[in-house]
Amino acid sequence: MIGRALVLNASYEPLCVVSSRRALILSIDDKAEVLHSTGFEFHSERVALPEPSVIRLVHYVKVPRQTRVAITRRSVFARDGHRCQYCGAAAENIDHVVPRSRGGAHTWDNVVASCKRCNTAKEDYLLEETPFTLRRAPRVPRSGVWLLAASGDLREEWQPYVAPALLAAV
Repeated sequence: MIGRALVLNASYEPLCVVSSRRALILSIDDKAEVLHSTGFEFHSERVALPEPSVIRLVHYVKVPRQTRVAITRRSVFARDGHRCQYCGAAAENIDHVVPRSRGGAHTWDNVVASCKRCNTAKEDYLLEETPFTLRRAPRVPRSGVWLLAASGDLREEWQPYVAPALLAAV
């Protein structure tokens, strides 16, 4: 199985997640330095190199700020902390606040994470027609959430670099 590595800009800002092999190639080409490794190694005939977990680019890369995060189950769960936005239980589904059958769009400000019980009970009713209230209004995620969506989890060694971006996104 190929691992993943967090790529940091020269300013230590998280940029993306790449395969460990890609991260290793960047470090071999002197385009990045390895900050943390996984403890595993890549072996060739004459050399063994540590598998990177966090790398930092040597030169600063200018990143456009208007990046759009795709609306996927994983990204909605990441934005909502994997909790139902109606009752606070563990989320299993996504729900459209204004149902699509009632003209609701599949947009960030209309999609929330929900548990199976709340999603089934709400059906295709408008929020005002149910006893449910939203714990937090849905919104377009800012920086940080895309990283969790891309990686699926947040490794312990990534937290010092990603946590400030995630706190800014909440």
